[in-house]
Amino acid sequence: MIGYKFMGKAHSHAYRDVPFFFDVPAVPVLQAIAGRDEAGVQAAASRMGWLSHETDWRRLIERKDIDLIDIVTPNYMHAEMAIAALEAGKHVLCEKPLAMSADQAKRMLQAADRSGKVHMVCHNYRYASAIQYAKKLISEGRLGRIYHIRATYLQDWIMDPQFPLVWRLQKEVCGSGTHGDLAAHIIDLARYLVGEVKEVVGTMETFIKERPMADASGGLSATGKTGTVGQVDVDDASVFIARFENGAIGTFEATRFAAGNRNGQRLEINGELGSIRWDLENMNNLGVYLSSDEQGMQGFRTINCTEESHPYAGAYWPAAHITGYEHTFINMISELMKGIAGGYSPAPDFSDGYRNQLVLDAVERSSESKTWVPIQYD
Repeated sequence: MIGYKFMGKAHSHAYRDVPFFFDVPAVPVLQAIAGRDEAGVQAAASRMGWLSHETDWRRLIERKDIDLIDIVTPNYMHAEMAIAALEAGKHVLCEKPLAMSADQAKRMLQAADRSGKVHMVCHNYRYASAIQYAKKLISEGRLGRIYHIRATYLQDWIMDPQFPLVWRLQKEVCGSGTHGDLAAHIIDLARYLVGEVKEVVGTMETFIKERPMADASGGLSATGKTGTVGQVDVDDASVFIARFENGAIGTFEATRFAAGNRNGQRLEINGELGSIRWDLENMNNLGVYLSSDEQGMQGFRTINCTEESHPYAGAYWPAAHITGYEHTFINMISELMKGIAGGYSPAPDFSDGYRNQLVLDAVERSSESKTWVPIQYD
């Protein structure tokens, strides 16, 4: 694994726990972790159970005892690392967003196709049991024709103007701000549940244009202030409307300036026969409304998706013994292990990552041109 902080912890936990809950055909061995800071990566390797560590990610790719490269670095490193790993014959799991741009994502997809190796993008929210069950209901036609999706991802952690200029607020490192970080997730869920996007129109805004520079910073926090300020050159919020290829329409909002929302990812899908609702902060529950219910009994029912009949839930605890954020990663890694053993790339793969990036890029162009922008798939 390349990187070891927030996502490194989530991925490491999943690799260690997946054989406890799933009868996977390939059991991961945590061979080596890489990071630039010798003391930091050594401590992370010891704490998270990795057998060795490197300070140069290229050494991981050269090692013959490693089959899978997991990339959990800032976004600007994804393409170089993933392409090098694929060309060296390694399978690749890459954090989202896949790339800094659609052109870069396309090169990564082409490298993956040439390599014949397994490739996957970490959109872990697909693997919440409630989302998987929503997909099942939609695929079975229980909602009928889909008319609408309403999706939001709301946070508030950078509202203080004195919050420092961490890498998630620097375009050369992350590509875009809230848009690539948060909207990428709800776009992926929309594509998974509703279908491909045809065209978009949107706007993006940066509310705080300058922030204090820090002595040392990560993606979510920093220590010490230098007394100087730096320019924020990414968005704080993005809002857009989408038309889907199947005729559905959608509204999307992503922001880090929604006070009181720590991690408010929510969606509602409306079809001709009913609707579903989901809220990440109450992630085990799926709201379901079916128009076929008799008059007087109609309304949203709350389904706690922890029964053995719900996707992935039977691998864990008895019904209503709640699972959490970390289990989405375990579920995802179980599919990755099946893919490696079976020689196929589980969804979302690099093709999904590329298509997601096409939508992200189109919204940015729309914000600049103030017009509808079509999505050009190829």
